[in-house]
Amino acid sequence: MGTKTKKSKLGKNVLRALAIILGGIIAAYGLETVLIPNSVSDGGITGLSIVGSRLFPVPLGVLIAILNIPFIWLGYKQIGKSFAIFSVIGIASLAIGTSLMHHIPAIIEGDTLLVTVVGGIILGFGMGLALRNGGALDGIDMLAVLLSRKLPFGTSDLILFLNLFIFIIVSSVFGLQGAILSAIAYFIASKVIHIVEEGLSGSKTFKIITTQPELMVETIRDRLGRSATYNEVYGGYSNEKFKEITCVINRLEESKIKEIIHEIDEGAFVTVYDVAEVKGGNFRKKDIH
Repeated sequence: MGTKTKKSKLGKNVLRALAIILGGIIAAYGLETVLIPNSVSDGGITGLSIVGSRLFPVPLGVLIAILNIPFIWLGYKQIGKSFAIFSVIGIASLAIGTSLMHHIPAIIEGDTLLVTVVGGIILGFGMGLALRNGGALDGIDMLAVLLSRKLPFGTSDLILFLNLFIFIIVSSVFGLQGAILSAIAYFIASKVIHIVEEGLSGSKTFKIITTQPELMVETIRDRLGRSATYNEVYGGYSNEKFKEITCVINRLEESKIKEIIHEIDEGAFVTVYDVAEVKGGNFRKKDIH
């Protein structure tokens, strides 16, 4: 890899890291100035951390950092080193952000509808910004990806299912109304994430026509842990024969496969489809470390 390419890649990674840090700070702002002061929680590991900070004399930021550690390891084993590093950056930004913003006065008080809508939008924008740039602010996504390989359910279904239990725990601290408002805020946040990071739920199919199909498939297998298939296709005008690669990935792997395609063949013809459900076959993946 040439010096110019290395510098270009470093520059892109720095910009991605800055975007993820910004996402973490925005999410922390939504939590500390809108949701938490009004006894509304988030879902996922952050929601459990908020409950823990109410029950025990431990700062929210410390709990967010500690509870996400096993999920960062899971992300490292299943998605890749860069995803784990960017997730550490995002989760650290969220944890530090909540600590720094803890004493900022609430920007909305009392109006439950406004709290859930504004809080959900701010939180969703921050989380979506992090995910769009290849990191995560909450470990529950990684747990859902792992469970989807073991159970006959999609990732998005498992995220909802896991959060159902979390909101039951939230209800024990914030009451039933607090849990319902938390669920509504989380639902709004998830829709905003969809807008920021298009097609976030479920899986995606990548169809790639490249001049280096064997190298592309080998790299996807080695660096992403995913298998791929070939189809023979013919150019309608030139009648030239090509190998079209088809690869199905989960939503957290999208930025990495795009990076691989760009590195191997910038001129590759790529089409991407949203997949509602994946069952059976060889969708299971191997560890990549």
